Amino acid sequence: MCKYDIIGDIHGHYDLLVKMLKELGYTKTSVGYFCEGRKVIFTGDYINRGPEIRKTIHLIREMVENGNALAILGNHELNAILYFTLPKLGKSYVKEVAHLKLPLIKTIEEYAKYPDELKDTIQWFRHLPIYLDLGSIRVVHGGWSDAHVETVQKFMNGEAKIKKSFLKEYIDDNKLNQAVNELVKGVEMRLPKDLILKDNKGISRRVFRIKWWEQADGKTFKEMSFGNRFKLPAYTIPKEITPSIEEYTNNLPPVFFGHYCLEKHDLIVKSNLCCVDRCVTRTQTLSAYRWEGETMLKQENLVHI
Repeated sequence: MCKYDIIGDIHGHYDLLVKMLKELGYTKTSVGYFCEGRKVIFTGDYINRGPEIRKTIHLIREMVENGNALAILGNHELNAILYFTLPKLGKSYVKEVAHLKLPLIKTIEEYAKYPDELKDTIQWFRHLPIYLDLGSIRVVHGGWSDAHVETVQKFMNGEAKIKKSFLKEYIDDNKLNQAVNELVKGVEMRLPKDLILKDNKGISRRVFRIKWWEQADGKTFKEMSFGNRFKLPAYTIPKEITPSIEEYTNNLPPVFFGHYCLEKHDLIVKSNLCCVDRCVTRTQTLSAYRWEGETMLKQENLVHI
């Protein structure tokens, strides 16, 4: 049985990634970083924000292509695919992706002198899976859902690459759109119109992240809140807007995910659920989990650099 080291959101922090790999026992070889009997799993969000995006992609891609790592899409890579691909399919899609440019500015600037490399990188992103189900463990960037996995499988139709037709359907088909979004971004909720919430900077907040593994019936906004940098009220979520969530029970395989930017929260949120995103851009800390085959996750297996 292969043992895995699951590394969370990197966002172009190349130096921290190298330090993490060395800490985990990987050594630099002619085919990238390697560790006998182990593989890295990268949980997405390799680009944007950080200082060395291209070098980060080179390292990850080299490991993946030489069989020393697996990698999935994060929402930032999905946004890059959409931004650079959809406008070529027709004017009607230009407005659909215009809002994605600002978060991608750092990446766009770093690849400005390397247009062919950027094009090739986007093509590589399109070959990355949206999730991994390895039997003993599962890996997804946002939140796991068997129903969403089934929907994506149906629309992918056995293809190993995200085709342009899939991207069109992602925009036009509500079911596929929800499935992909909740796999790469987890479950989000919109506050009722009559509930006004402002963060500590006075900015109005309408959308917030919630626990994707718990049913929300009878829970308060505060109880369901997860990964938000503002407090939600202790009001019971109205039945009319309560989302339908598949409970992820303790007997299911461990799921490793990123995305939630947990600066202070415990990363193991349940005996079989671990978020490996320690919010690297804010904390300058990269996190990983060393999986040895256990079904109940252990705090001592977390590594922070």
